[in-house]
Amino acid sequence: MSVVLDKPVELRANSDLGDITAVIRAVYKQVLGNPHVMESERLVTAESQLTNGEITVREFVRAVAKSNFYRSRYFESCAPYRFVELNFKHLLGRAPLDQAELSEHIRLCIEKGYEAEIDSYLDSNEYQLSFGENIVPYYQGAKSKVGQKQVGYNRTLSLYQGYAGVDSAFSDSRLVYNIATNSANKVTLPSTGGRLSYRKDATEKMFKIKVSGSKFDAPRRLSVTEYIVSGAKMSPQIQRIHRAGGTIVSITEIL
Repeated sequence: MSVVLDKPVELRANSDLGDITAVIRAVYKQVLGNPHVMESERLVTAESQLTNGEITVREFVRAVAKSNFYRSRYFESCAPYRFVELNFKHLLGRAPLDQAELSEHIRLCIEKGYEAEIDSYLDSNEYQLSFGENIVPYYQGAKSKVGQKQVGYNRTLSLYQGYAGVDSAFSDSRLVYNIATNSANKVTLPSTGGRLSYRKDATEKMFKIKVSGSKFDAPRRLSVTEYIVSGAKMSPQIQRIHRAGGTIVSITEIL
């Protein structure tokens, strides 16, 4: 069985009302993580602006990603690593590739806030080159390309849940173990239920998280602190560290 990949949906100059409706539906599905959107949750004003040609698809994507719908489900309800990995998936169509890329966005979100984190994807050169102003983001990272590292392909497939999967069903990161240890993801294609399974062994292993500037024990003094946690508890611990102002120096598996 092969994973079904989304094809680009583009709003063209000669698009009719049916085409615009298809674009709106595609943006909701991609950016909101395949949810059921009730009529009261739709962004009526932004939809009208897109229909009237007042904003581009990119700006409609921005409005959806900054909506209360997105914020409540992915920013307020998920661990920080999960929020960031879903931003990559929803807005750039791929998974984060390494710890540096993931940490950069965690820091941006902490230092400059939710909206700055969303803008960083939509205003990036990568977004412009991949989607421009009028193509709905899609899972480009799940297609193997010449010169692309296999790890990026595998990680994007690990985030992909098929057409039946809903991203808000999981609040913990799916990639934190593999990215932190720079290891490859084991790819499991979606079952008939449309979900990808977790790696069981990742939750059972133990990890050492080294943190600098942690404020748990010494709010006025720089320090280096180490935490020993299981894979199952890693994401909540990372969330507590970032809330306390700590900076993660390294995450290593304890053999």
